[in-house]
Amino acid sequence: MRILIYGAGVIGSLYAVLFAETGYDTSIYARGKRLEFLKKNGLLYKKNQNIRRPDMKFYESGDSSKPVIFLFPGTCCLYSSFDHILDRLHSYFYTVTVSYDGFDPNEKTEFYSMEDECEKIEQEIRKKHGGSIKAAYGCSLGGSFVSLLIQRKRIHIDHGIIGSSDMDEAGNLVAKIQASMVVPFMYKMVHTGTLPKFMQKKLDKTDGGKKELYNGFLNMFGIGKGGSPWITKQSIYNQFYSDLVTKVQHGIDVLGTTIHVFYATKMGKKYEKRYCTYFKNPNIRRHNMQHEELFCCHSAEWVEEVRKAVEGDR
Repeated sequence: MRILIYGAGVIGSLYAVLFAETGYDTSIYARGKRLEFLKKNGLLYKKNQNIRRPDMKFYESGDSSKPVIFLFPGTCCLYSSFDHILDRLHSYFYTVTVSYDGFDPNEKTEFYSMEDECEKIEQEIRKKHGGSIKAAYGCSLGGSFVSLLIQRKRIHIDHGIIGSSDMDEAGNLVAKIQASMVVPFMYKMVHTGTLPKFMQKKLDKTDGGKKELYNGFLNMFGIGKGGSPWITKQSIYNQFYSDLVTKVQHGIDVLGTTIHVFYATKMGKKYEKRYCTYFKNPNIRRHNMQHEELFCCHSAEWVEEVRKAVEGDR
């Protein structure tokens, strides 16, 4: 069903939000200053002290006749963290990069929870892709999103690829403490786009492969690119906290879905055991690297690994 709300005042906007959150294809008629505001910011509302919008941003590119792959950024990362692999990936896929609420430069919202984001992603897949996509790649935190979307079974993903995600979990109290400790450091770093002085000095003294790895990670976080002043402390806190307390079930096994794990062996054996706990018979693809080093520093190899995971080794 498609719904048109004629009038974008308080009542019209409220109904538009409710219909959109329910999953209806909702349009709203507006004019004048209200129209200009909606064009620039979208339909915003406040819920549980967070600024939210009923939909979220997705950035599509490539040949739409090719299989669809959704790309999920890591913690505190922007959709642009995938820019360095898109051209190569377009040889095989039509790409849809997810831009989390609170982390998009083109809107003023805040990240609320993993479940809230999942609902909006599922809505987009149902609306634009008939409820089913060929593949999804989750970079770090993004791997938790891919896992949740598969286990919820509200849409279908043929191939879910977990990008060396740590899959950490914690209880409410520990999660609150950890998130509170992370926020001051991460907020300053992503807000200004610069490293703390002690970290920059250490990086300057690093040579060779380690420096390449560090620079790859910094590029993923957007360090050195002017900063992301629209990201709020609340968004950072909510993302860290929600990731830790949102449980991924054990033994995920969905008919017609293959789960692939890009396992960075230098992270340690405990992570391989963790993957085998969360997923039943995962296709574990081992790389003698650090966390997301393949994605950050070896884009051609990463694209080939994604292709092999989806199309098969040939």
